[in-house]
Amino acid sequence: MIPLKDTIPSASFPAVTVGLIVVNTVLFLFEILLGSHLPAFLNEYGIIPARYFWLADFQPGAYGDRFFPFMSSMFLHGGWMHVIGNMWYLWIFGDNVEDRMGHGRFLAFYALSGLSAGFIHTYLNPASPVPMIGASGAIAGVMGAYLVMFPRSRVLTFVPILFFFQIIEVPALFFLGFWILLQFFQGTASLIAAESLGGVAWWAHFGGFVVGMGLQFLFRKTHHRRAIPGNDDF
Repeated sequence: MIPLKDTIPSASFPAVTVGLIVVNTVLFLFEILLGSHLPAFLNEYGIIPARYFWLADFQPGAYGDRFFPFMSSMFLHGGWMHVIGNMWYLWIFGDNVEDRMGHGRFLAFYALSGLSAGFIHTYLNPASPVPMIGASGAIAGVMGAYLVMFPRSRVLTFVPILFFFQIIEVPALFFLGFWILLQFFQGTASLIAAESLGGVAWWAHFGGFVVGMGLQFLFRKTHHRRAIPGNDDF
């Protein structure tokens, strides 16, 4: 299933969402220009869990070098499909969450969701020497917040069926619920099969989503009221 748009209009311009999309896109283009230097760049600015549990190759007190990758990794991507997919999901779900929280709060919420996702991935994959990069954890937090804020929303979705396709409206509760269950089962399978040394950071997705569901209560504007279908206040 590929989401196309949601049914909740936004009352304000999503400046932070657009800004995040621009920054991620520009940095991805910068990655392309690095050429053969890209692996070394990702090793420095991506999250490598083994550094924090086994390798411990930081100087004592070098807290900046130790923790900066938890922030920088959120703005790096491993390929065109990676960055396009992430930015598409951010565009679909980010504007409404930003509208409900306000620009400054949304930016803080996004950062905290991404940081939490990075820590969860690191804790559950302590032996991994593979850099984790991508905005997926932070965007999963946005999706978790969207699910709680707009449980009656619907998502216009492209559904391929063999050689045919349909475009249908899927309840956000089903679409996002199916997505998070997939992350959980895939993450569990990766732990059982000992495949957590590389591939998709399933637990970063799952952790970011759950953290986002909880954090949104702290960041949403409680006085915000709009009679819009799908708004959980009505």
